[in-house]
Amino acid sequence: MIGVALAKTVFQIHTASLTGELLFRKKVGPPQFLQFMASQPPALVVMEACGSAHYWARILMNAGHEVKLIAQQYVRPFVERQKNDAADAEAIVIAARQPEMRFVVSKAEAQQARAVLFRGRERLVHQRTEFVNALRATFYEFGIVVLKGIAHLKCIEEEGISLPTLVREE
Repeated sequence: MIGVALAKTVFQIHTASLTGELLFRKKVGPPQFLQFMASQPPALVVMEACGSAHYWARILMNAGHEVKLIAQQYVRPFVERQKNDAADAEAIVIAARQPEMRFVVSKAEAQQARAVLFRGRERLVHQRTEFVNALRATFYEFGIVVLKGIAHLKCIEEEGISLPTLVREE
Protein backbone atom coordinates (compact mmCIF):
# COMPACT_ATOMS: atom_id res chain seq x y z
CA MET A 1 0.00 0.00 0.00
CA ILE A 2 1.32 3.40 -0.96
CA GLY A 3 0.25 6.49 0.96
CA VAL A 4 0.86 9.84 -0.71
CA ALA A 5 0.69 13.28 0.89
CA LEU A 6 0.18 15.77 -1.95
CA ALA A 7 1.57 19.28 -1.80
CA LYS A 8 2.06 21.80 -4.57
CA THR A 9 5.76 21.18 -5.19
CA VAL A 10 6.67 18.13 -3.08
CA PHE A 11 4.94 14.77 -2.63
CA GLN A 12 5.70 12.58 0.35
CA ILE A 13 5.40 8.85 -0.36
CA HIS A 14 5.00 6.31 2.46
CA THR A 15 4.96 2.68 1.39
CA ALA A 16 3.93 -0.08 3.78
CA SER A 17 3.12 -3.76 3.54
CA LEU A 18 -0.42 -4.98 4.17
CA THR A 19 0.59 -5.70 7.77
CA GLY A 20 1.69 -2.09 8.20
CA GLU A 21 5.45 -2.68 8.08
CA LEU A 22 7.30 0.32 6.63
CA LEU A 23 8.92 -0.48 3.31
CA PHE A 24 10.25 3.00 2.51
CA ARG A 25 9.64 6.74 2.61
CA LYS A 26 10.43 9.08 -0.21
CA LYS A 27 10.04 12.79 -0.96
CA VAL A 28 9.73 13.71 -4.65
CA GLY A 29 8.54 16.47 -6.95
CA PRO A 30 5.62 15.97 -9.36
CA PRO A 31 7.75 14.87 -12.37
CA GLN A 32 9.70 12.38 -10.24
CA PHE A 33 6.43 11.18 -8.72
CA LEU A 34 5.11 10.24 -12.17
CA GLN A 35 8.35 8.43 -13.02
CA PHE A 36 8.38 6.64 -9.66
CA MET A 37 4.76 5.51 -9.90
CA ALA A 38 5.22 4.36 -13.51
CA SER A 39 8.09 2.14 -12.35
CA GLN A 40 6.00 0.54 -9.56
CA PRO A 41 3.91 -2.59 -10.09
CA PRO A 42 0.15 -2.00 -9.79
CA ALA A 43 -0.60 -1.17 -6.16
CA LEU A 44 -3.20 0.35 -3.90
CA VAL A 45 -2.44 4.08 -3.69
CA VAL A 46 -4.19 6.08 -1.00
CA MET A 47 -4.25 9.88 -0.95
CA GLU A 48 -5.97 12.56 1.07
CA ALA A 49 -8.83 14.12 -0.91
CA CYS A 50 -7.49 17.60 -1.60
CA GLY A 51 -7.34 20.11 -4.45
CA SER A 52 -5.35 18.04 -6.92
CA ALA A 53 -6.18 14.53 -5.62
CA HIS A 54 -8.78 13.78 -8.29
CA TYR A 55 -6.35 14.75 -11.05
CA TRP A 56 -3.60 12.54 -9.63
CA ALA A 57 -6.08 9.72 -9.04
CA ARG A 58 -6.98 9.72 -12.75
CA ILE A 59 -3.30 9.76 -13.75
CA LEU A 60 -2.46 6.86 -11.40
CA MET A 61 -5.50 4.82 -12.47
CA ASN A 62 -4.41 5.21 -16.09
CA ALA A 63 -1.01 3.83 -15.01
CA GLY A 64 -2.74 0.71 -13.66
CA HIS A 65 -2.89 1.51 -9.94
CA GLU A 66 -5.95 1.25 -7.72
CA VAL A 67 -6.54 4.64 -6.10
CA LYS A 68 -8.57 5.49 -3.01
CA LEU A 69 -9.12 8.95 -1.57
CA ILE A 70 -9.72 9.68 2.11
CA ALA A 71 -11.32 12.85 3.45
CA GLN A 72 -8.98 14.98 5.54
CA GLN A 73 -11.05 14.69 8.73
CA TYR A 74 -10.61 10.90 8.68
CA VAL A 75 -6.82 11.13 8.38
CA ARG A 76 -6.19 13.74 11.09
CA PRO A 77 -6.79 11.41 14.10
CA PHE A 78 -4.04 9.08 12.84
CA VAL A 79 -1.28 11.72 12.77
CA GLU A 80 0.87 10.50 15.66
CA ARG A 81 3.46 13.26 15.80
CA GLN A 82 4.02 16.80 14.56
CA LYS A 83 1.93 17.51 11.46
CA ASN A 84 4.03 17.52 8.30
CA ASP A 85 3.91 15.79 4.93
CA ALA A 86 5.80 12.69 6.13
CA ALA A 87 3.49 12.27 9.14
CA ASP A 88 0.45 12.85 6.90
CA ALA A 89 1.57 10.18 4.41
CA GLU A 90 2.06 7.69 7.26
CA ALA A 91 -1.33 8.59 8.75
CA ILE A 92 -2.99 8.07 5.35
CA VAL A 93 -1.64 4.51 5.22
CA ILE A 94 -2.74 3.79 8.80
CA ALA A 95 -6.21 5.26 8.17
CA ALA A 96 -6.64 3.28 4.94
CA ARG A 97 -6.06 0.01 6.82
CA GLN A 98 -9.03 0.67 9.13
CA PRO A 99 -11.90 -1.67 8.20
CA GLU A 100 -14.60 0.96 8.74
CA MET A 101 -12.84 3.66 6.69
CA ARG A 102 -15.01 5.54 4.20
CA PHE A 103 -13.40 6.62 0.98
CA VAL A 104 -14.20 9.48 -1.39
CA VAL A 105 -15.11 8.50 -4.96
CA SER A 106 -12.65 9.89 -7.48
CA LYS A 107 -14.21 12.39 -9.88
CA ALA A 108 -14.00 12.15 -13.64
CA GLU A 109 -12.70 15.18 -15.52
CA ALA A 110 -16.22 16.06 -16.75
CA GLN A 111 -17.55 15.94 -13.16
CA GLN A 112 -14.80 18.29 -12.03
CA ALA A 113 -15.53 20.66 -14.91
CA ARG A 114 -19.23 20.81 -13.98
CA ALA A 115 -18.30 21.43 -10.33
CA VAL A 116 -16.03 24.32 -11.36
CA LEU A 117 -18.83 25.90 -13.40
CA PHE A 118 -21.32 25.41 -10.57
CA ARG A 119 -18.98 26.99 -7.98
CA GLY A 120 -18.22 29.87 -10.36
CA ARG A 121 -21.90 30.57 -10.92
CA GLU A 122 -22.58 30.31 -7.19
CA ARG A 123 -19.80 32.84 -6.53
CA LEU A 124 -21.21 35.26 -9.14
CA VAL A 125 -24.72 35.04 -7.66
CA HIS A 126 -23.29 35.68 -4.19
CA GLN A 127 -21.32 38.71 -5.44
CA ARG A 128 -24.38 40.09 -7.27
CA THR A 129 -26.48 39.73 -4.10
CA GLU A 130 -23.76 41.44 -2.08
CA PHE A 131 -23.61 44.31 -4.61
CA VAL A 132 -27.40 44.76 -4.68
CA ASN A 133 -27.50 44.87 -0.88
CA ALA A 134 -24.70 47.46 -0.87
CA LEU A 135 -26.67 49.57 -3.35
CA ARG A 136 -29.80 49.31 -1.19
CA ALA A 137 -27.77 50.47 1.83
CA THR A 138 -26.36 53.39 -0.15
CA PHE A 139 -29.81 54.47 -1.32
CA TYR A 140 -31.10 54.20 2.25
CA GLU A 141 -28.42 56.71 3.29
CA PHE A 142 -30.18 59.16 0.97
CA GLY A 143 -33.62 58.31 2.36
CA ILE A 144 -34.64 55.95 -0.41
CA VAL A 145 -36.01 52.60 0.74
CA VAL A 146 -35.60 49.86 -1.85
CA LEU A 147 -37.26 46.51 -1.23
CA LYS A 148 -35.25 43.30 -1.36
CA GLY A 149 -34.64 41.86 -4.81
CA ILE A 150 -32.79 43.07 -7.87
CA ALA A 151 -36.05 43.93 -9.69
CA HIS A 152 -36.82 46.66 -7.13
CA LEU A 153 -33.69 48.62 -8.10
CA LYS A 154 -35.48 49.86 -11.23
CA CYS A 155 -37.36 52.36 -9.06
CA ILE A 156 -34.14 54.39 -8.90
CA GLU A 157 -34.53 55.20 -12.61
CA GLU A 158 -37.91 56.79 -11.94
CA GLU A 159 -38.24 60.54 -12.07
CA GLY A 160 -38.61 62.42 -8.82
CA ILE A 161 -36.04 60.41 -6.86
CA SER A 162 -33.44 62.76 -5.51
CA LEU A 163 -29.92 61.41 -5.63
CA PRO A 164 -26.71 63.41 -5.91
CA THR A 165 -25.44 63.44 -9.51
CA LEU A 166 -22.25 61.58 -8.58
CA VAL A 167 -24.21 58.70 -7.02
CA ARG A 168 -26.70 58.58 -9.91
CA GLU A 169 -23.91 58.44 -12.53
CA GLU A 170 -22.00 55.68 -10.80
